[in-house]
Parts: sequence; C-alpha cells; structure tokens
Amino acid sequence: MLYDIRLLISYHYPSFVKDARHILRVEPREDRGQRVLSRRLAVEPSPGEMQGEDDFFGNRTAHLLIPRAHDALRVGLTTRVRVDRPTPNLVETPPPAVVRRLAGETRDSEGDSPIHFGGAGQLVAPSPAIAAWAAQTLDEASSIGLGLLALARRIRSEFRFQAGVSSVATRVEETFAMRRGVCQDFSHMMIAGLRGCGIPAAYASGFLRTEPPPGRPRLEGADAMHAWVEAWTGPDGGWIGFDPTNGCLAGDDHVLVALGRDYADVAPIDGALITAGPQKHRHTVDMVPVAEAVRDC
Repeated sequence: MLYDIRLLISYHYPSFVKDARHILRVEPREDRGQRVLSRRLAVEPSPGEMQGEDDFFGNRTAHLLIPRAHDALRVGLTTRVRVDRPTPNLVETPPPAVVRRLAGETRDSEGDSPIHFGGAGQLVAPSPAIAAWAAQTLDEASSIGLGLLALARRIRSEFRFQAGVSSVATRVEETFAMRRGVCQDFSHMMIAGLRGCGIPAAYASGFLRTEPPPGRPRLEGADAMHAWVEAWTGPDGGWIGFDPTNGCLAGDDHVLVALGRDYADVAPIDGALITAGPQKHRHTVDMVPVAEAVRDC
C-alpha cells in the first residue's frame, strides 16, 4: 500500500513561553516493510535550531529549540510511505518456552535486541498478575506466534475501548482491573503480561488507517495515531506486530513511527518549557491511499 499521510499537532498555552526545547518523533521509520518516499516537517514558530538524528531504538527524531516567546506550537508532517509488510507464518514460530530460553541466551546489545524489552521501562514493568492471565493463553499455543495472536484477540474480546477513563500515568494494573481503556492502555497491559512471561515485547507507535462506516464518506483528519505491540518470536521470526485494540496482526494499515520500551520512549513530542496553567492540545491525522487520492482529484 502507498499512503499520503498528513499529521497536525497543535498546542495552545495560557501564557507566553519564553523559550522551549522539544524532541519530535513523528516521522515514519524505514524498516518493518516500510519505505518513506517523501517527507516534509514544518514547525511554527520557526525553530532557531533543528537537528535530525536516529535515537538508540532507531526512531527518527528532530531536536529543536524555539528561542523566542510564543503562545502556540504547531507541528505539521506530510509524508508518502509505501508499506509492504508480508504476513508472517505464525505456525512456524517456536513454542513460547523456546522463545523464553532464546531471549535469555541473547547477548546482542543493539537497539532492537530483545534484552532491552524484557524488564521495566519508565511506565511499564512486568506484572505477575497480568502474566498469569496471559499465560493461560500462551501456554495453550503450539507456537509463540499463534499464542500472541490469540492473546491480542482475547484482549479485544474481554476489554472495552473507552476514551477518557485513563491517562499516560494509568498503571497497567488499573487497566487490567477496569477492563476498559484505549490503545495505549491495552498495549502497555499486553507488554506487562508478556514480559512477565519472559517474552520480550516493545511498544509501537504510529498511524492506523481507519475505514468509515458502510455508506458513509471518509472524513478528513479522522484517522488516528495508534499504539500496538511488537513481540520477539526468536532469531528467525524476529519482531512481529500485534494490535490488541483490534485483535489482529499489525498489517499494511499500520504505519510504524517509533518503537520503545513504553510510551515514554516514543512520545510524539517531548521537551521542556515554562508556562502557567493548563495547555490545550489537538492532533489530526489523514492517511489516504494514493490511488484514492488520485481518483478524488
């Protein structure tokens, strides 16, 4: 699939910010079956300094400094991305016990090594209670791939998507008890359970192509930033994406932007600024297959 993606993130501050430093993680990665054909990143007000680099986990970042007073920040991204993500053969992945052993034997220290995704991050740590619940599904599976897909489907079935009941600070145990949340909550919870079972798991952030209800037109800006899980299935199968919110594999409708131990490693905007009072935040995403864009012209 070939997509044109437009992202707009805006902040409005109650009082002027004298200067600000930010790290942006909004540009899609060029791996996992993705190729970025074009990109344009625009920031208002214009930064005094802006430098791009890849972080430890291979995410494309932009470091910027805004040295003058401003009461709003606007980040706009336009990019064209080709996604050709082959469907993995889940049957041929090893059993969960073998993956646990192989993960323990790994000595690779690069950013995508499973050794970085088995312990605690800033927001998520292995959870014995959630691990025991997840093991009920994993232990019944003949292969880790089939077990992971069954677990994602179980989360989709047993938990209800509901906005407004959680925040970035919501603990995985709260999500597990409430049986409600959003994609970030379900991904964090699945990660906590998998790590508790000895299966390395990473937090994936990106864009998700959504379809309108039958008979309804697409609404511009109605697509979404999304979160899912990448789990390590051994040295041969590698990392495979699973979407617990939708109970499916991460396919060609998922465009990966950043990977990390949890949301703290992949937040679209990090930084430091001084202001007073609550900020107002808004973001919109438009993810259009190029063939559809050509027909509409």
